[in-house]
Amino acid sequence: MPEDNSPQMRVETDRFGPFVFQVGVDMAALESLLLRVNDAHKRFKSSPLSQVANRLEKEVVVSSIFGTNSIEGGTLSVEETEEALDLMPAQVQDVEQRRAINLKSAYELAQQAAAESGWQLNVGFIQRIHAAVTDQIPDQHNRPGVLRDNPKDVVTRVGNQEHGGVYKPPQYGKDVERLLDALIEWHQQLAAQGVPVLIRAPLVHLYYELIHPFWDGNGRVGRVLEATLLQAEGYKYAPFAQARYYFEHIHAYFTLFNTTRKQTEKKAEAPNTDFVAFFLEGMLASINGLHDRVNALIGLILFENEVKRLSDEKIINPRQYAIVSQIMASGKPVLLADLRKSPWYLGLYVKLTDKTKQRDLIKLRELGVVRLDDKNQLWPGCVDVDG
Repeated sequence: MPEDNSPQMRVETDRFGPFVFQVGVDMAALESLLLRVNDAHKRFKSSPLSQVANRLEKEVVVSSIFGTNSIEGGTLSVEETEEALDLMPAQVQDVEQRRAINLKSAYELAQQAAAESGWQLNVGFIQRIHAAVTDQIPDQHNRPGVLRDNPKDVVTRVGNQEHGGVYKPPQYGKDVERLLDALIEWHQQLAAQGVPVLIRAPLVHLYYELIHPFWDGNGRVGRVLEATLLQAEGYKYAPFAQARYYFEHIHAYFTLFNTTRKQTEKKAEAPNTDFVAFFLEGMLASINGLHDRVNALIGLILFENEVKRLSDEKIINPRQYAIVSQIMASGKPVLLADLRKSPWYLGLYVKLTDKTKQRDLIKLRELGVVRLDDKNQLWPGCVDVDG
């Protein structure tokens, strides 16, 4: 039987009918997964995060914005997303770039809020996040930060048959307001009762999407709200990395909103269990992935230091140091044939022979500073190309 004694909240609306907020999870079924997420988080927190914090945070932000935008049909690649986030306002050329920049602004608001002592989720914060997410994004009805109130001749529907069905959220503005206020109050009750944030955050995400309070941007806002709640309770990086997990499992993500809703309509026991379990699996994967990335970045720092030592002690010459630096800066393996054609590489050997070129590369490989895989791609020596 579910071990869920948390309060339910039944809200009577004017036009939508009754709306029930409930934890609705089988805590016993989720116990093992909760322990694994918390254990992974403790190990991650004990890793040398401070040495790579700036680089890790930038990677997470880019990956997360790429993921959450792609869920909503965004077309920017990871590389294009990273480029967009570095643009000055006057350089923004299209809506796709604007969406990415807006999400960065929303993330900054979320991080600021989560860092405030005693911060609590409130409607004003939700409206600020929505305003940031949809700023300067054209939409027939949407106004940044303004709750939805459908005219009689305009019906909002969410979802599709491929992902479990179509849902008609509340249409009347006062119902939307009442339910959003109730969501905040219910979440505060759960927090006061000691319900773990690993349960509360995905439930806020779930019920927020069912209320669907704005015309546009609800998915992006819901994922930011979930991440903010987690960050406020000490979960670092993974809350935003979760968006990439949702994108990579997009069919399950969309489908679970509908299957969970239908389980509730059928009055099933613990109808929210599968949705929360999916979230926890994503957190576990995100935290473990981040832990691996921290280890890789630390390895890269040690490798960079070793290459610098080899250069300082003149074990490798300036040409060899330049080659290793360029391979590392590329962020991906470099085809040997492409290296040999690169203008910067040719410039190193303008007055030198082909034998010198070969000798330089052979020594770098002998020292383990660069590695050549079976596809004739050069990698930094800190990468195991045989693994």
